[in-house]
Amino acid sequence: MIKKQQQSFLTVAPFECAWRDDLRFREAGRGCVSFEAFSLNDVTVVFREHVGSQQYHYKRDNSPHYTVIIGSHKNRRLKIEADGKTVVDEAGGELCCSTAFQSYWISFYDGLISIGKGRYPFQNLAFQWLDTNPSCTVQYVGLSSWDKHVGYRNVNVMPLTQNHISLWKHVNCGIYEGDYESEGEDGTEDKRWCHETWGLENFLESWELSDMSFLVGNEERAVPAHRVILAASGNFGLNTSAKDIIQLKDVTYPVLHSFLQFIYTGRTWVPVSQLSSLRTLSLHFEVNSLAKNCDELIERFKLNKKLFDSAKNIEISYPSSRPHCGASFPSGVPVDINKLKSFFVTGEYSDVEIHIEGCNPYFRSHKVLLSLWSVPFTKMFTNGMSESMSTEVYLKDVSLEAFKVMLEYMYSGEFNKENIMDIGILLLQLLLLADQFAVSALHQECCKMLLECLSEDLVCPILQVISSIPSCKLIEETCERKFAMNFDYCTTASTDFVLLDEQTFTNILQHNDLTVTSEERVLNAILLWCLRAEELHGWELVEKKIFTSSPEILFADRLQSFCNFLPLVRFPLLPHALLKKLEWSTLGKQITALNNLVKEAINFLELGLLNPGQDQKFQHRRSSFRELQYICDGDSNGVLYFAGTSYGAHQWVNPVLAKRITVAASTPVSRYTDPKVLVSRTYQGTSFAGPLIEDGKVSSWWMVDIGSDHQLICNYYTLRQDGSRAFIRSWNFQGSVDGKNWTNLRVHENDQTICKPGQFASWPVTGSSSLLPFRFFRVCLTAPTSDVTNQWSLCTCFLELYGYFR
Repeated sequence: MIKKQQQSFLTVAPFECAWRDDLRFREAGRGCVSFEAFSLNDVTVVFREHVGSQQYHYKRDNSPHYTVIIGSHKNRRLKIEADGKTVVDEAGGELCCSTAFQSYWISFYDGLISIGKGRYPFQNLAFQWLDTNPSCTVQYVGLSSWDKHVGYRNVNVMPLTQNHISLWKHVNCGIYEGDYESEGEDGTEDKRWCHETWGLENFLESWELSDMSFLVGNEERAVPAHRVILAASGNFGLNTSAKDIIQLKDVTYPVLHSFLQFIYTGRTWVPVSQLSSLRTLSLHFEVNSLAKNCDELIERFKLNKKLFDSAKNIEISYPSSRPHCGASFPSGVPVDINKLKSFFVTGEYSDVEIHIEGCNPYFRSHKVLLSLWSVPFTKMFTNGMSESMSTEVYLKDVSLEAFKVMLEYMYSGEFNKENIMDIGILLLQLLLLADQFAVSALHQECCKMLLECLSEDLVCPILQVISSIPSCKLIEETCERKFAMNFDYCTTASTDFVLLDEQTFTNILQHNDLTVTSEERVLNAILLWCLRAEELHGWELVEKKIFTSSPEILFADRLQSFCNFLPLVRFPLLPHALLKKLEWSTLGKQITALNNLVKEAINFLELGLLNPGQDQKFQHRRSSFRELQYICDGDSNGVLYFAGTSYGAHQWVNPVLAKRITVAASTPVSRYTDPKVLVSRTYQGTSFAGPLIEDGKVSSWWMVDIGSDHQLICNYYTLRQDGSRAFIRSWNFQGSVDGKNWTNLRVHENDQTICKPGQFASWPVTGSSSLLPFRFFRVCLTAPTSDVTNQWSLCTCFLELYGYFR
């Protein structure tokens, strides 16, 4: 029996499996599931194309599936099964089950199964296995068990836009070059600037950036420190303006060194004989975590003196409760993050003012904290540059808002991701700043967020910004792949792609994952890019323009690029009729490269080629859309009929009843306004949508929603008049992405096509609107019908849509 305890907890009984609709990869074959589980053994996770039953068991499943078993063989081994066959049987290592909840994550990416332990996915990788012949249709995640109850909680499924396991190893800021670059005395790179070993310990007892000092013992030995670090660690009674000097005559240098070492590194070593002195110093300056550690060690020493050797040093460590926030953040040190945040807001103990060119506000900050995160800032403040001698820094070409977010991150190790993700431009600006100042942890966070929220609408703006940044190479490749896989949308939703540089556009055109409905789309996209077009159009409009111009004028400096791109179009896959049009076109006659490729394709189609071999121009590309083309009125080739067959899987049933699509009307459902009638195969004598006042205007409409998981690039549609004589004359056929904002796909004004009851009529959708994918479609009456008594009744008993369906 599977029972839920609260929403986030469930227990799976032996030989059963829990399936939930939300436990599903956004993209088939790619996703990551994270969860917590407790069991003595056999925590079992199943990946499957479809949801299974409660009584499902992977041992009896004949369909493609993968099973990961953590703690198999009485908690000794890790097993992976593919389609019921064992492909991995390894010693369990660190992946152990227990009666306490343990955190795990499992990712699936095109057959690469990665398994790790811990609360944070894509970290602490424990095992990987690659299926060389994967079943990339798996999408649903099942939580199962073997012969003992297994408890699961906090189960989450996340998208994978790239192989995140290897991703974070490569998402790093590049070597910072330019004015701040330096070398050691022997000509080699100065290891002090290696960010992998950079941290607060680099500033321990360093005079660089120090703004106060201790005078220790009778000899008054000077020991440098940083006010903002000390003030965030305890109570030192520091002055906020003058350079502080704290005199400690009764304290020896070794004790002060251990004290500061604990503050700056979170760890120190001290002889037993100095424990009391260290405790006294800690209490005096209210560094409570160190005082508590000293108290505990002193008590243990009193109970058992044999545990300690007074001649040896005792290690004292700060028990950090914060997860590691980045290579340079002071995690694991007794620094109060809330105090640091308040110092950023108030500017208390600040020693530098940062001014952004063109902006009135400035930031009061602390050189040591900026340097803690950023090697470029460190070099700026310590290499004898003007900034090292001044309390003011002036920055050019920097976004004020993005810089503020970066500073907030430097003082806390975190930022409000929801606010950043709502503003895509700000996230890009933040990424550029993190790269410019080599804030590697922030750079990685921005890269992760970009990949997590990456959509077709964002790829062009991102590519325009990051294509020249070496540290963003992986993001660039991911965006290029996203563009290639959604080529139709990215080249028809807007003309943003014409702003991409030539190399980026070339990478997309040559990408192995380029997915497109027709080669004509590839040709049109190349033409638009080479023209730097400001509006969408096809090659026919270019033909009209070139008739009164010349290729040199139209394409300007991109004429050679056009000739270079043409071989990337697979002309032999174009329809013969279209090739003949191109052959006789002015465009073809004036551009020799185009003419030669078109003639070669025509010869192939007319004369045939016995062995085209592996030549790519003869290979069909992947297509994300299914072509559902109009043949005749009332045929069975349309989208709505296809939905009624469960997209080709079953016999036809009314898709409204099957809940594959939704139909709505301008007036409520009634005997004569029945949504299921509009997509039925049975003629209805009376079927209409009544008038409605919208935005102060009278209108009537029928609307179809093909579903959240589907899109249609519509190129034809069919209507059928009911038994009345209220013939429509003026109406709009519209498409929408969200059901709120509508685009006119075809506008009818005084259209006399429908002139008798029960008549079918069909119209093509042409122009730039026919290139765009939509989810919602509607027929909207814009003027009275031919019937005076039913002027605003949209009398239609059938609707069908055609085009490229996904």
